[in-house]
Amino acid sequence: MPVPFFGDDKSTIAKLLGTLPQQGRIEWIGLRPKRREAVQVVAEAEAETDRHLLGDHARPRPGGKRQITLLQHEHLAAVAGYLGLAEPLDPARLRRNLVVSGLNLLALKNRQIHLGDEVILEITGECHPCSRMEEELGPGGYNAMRGHGGLTARIIQGGLIRVGDAVSVVSSE
Repeated sequence: MPVPFFGDDKSTIAKLLGTLPQQGRIEWIGLRPKRREAVQVVAEAEAETDRHLLGDHARPRPGGKRQITLLQHEHLAAVAGYLGLAEPLDPARLRRNLVVSGLNLLALKNRQIHLGDEVILEITGECHPCSRMEEELGPGGYNAMRGHGGLTARIIQGGLIRVGDAVSVVSSE
């Protein structure tokens, strides 16, 4: 027996995917001054258009998809739980640049977002965990991070990013 069809399924899904009315918040900013050196936790950082965060060792090429990395704040507790830890992970251990709360980062893939008043990022893809997670988090660290590694982004418009800044989706209309 055929399943009844009640409208254009694609337009319904497209509408749902585009519905992100809430705002997030920058909870943490980290700079990696040198490869394998301790992450510096800062209250603010300067994002250079189409380059990187000033003070971070990463030197992606212009137009690169991994100019800045973001991590979901809510995932810090989930990963800690997978590892049997009672407290959420310190984001510095995961070596991402920004930690964002209140907005599902995975829902932002291929979208642009505002950070504070100046900065615009284009979310370019997932930031998968690397083998260093075993070194940093212990046995099972890599698998605990799978699906929780965050996202990568390109810096469309640079400027100052501060802890506490609002994070919102750039309207596509």
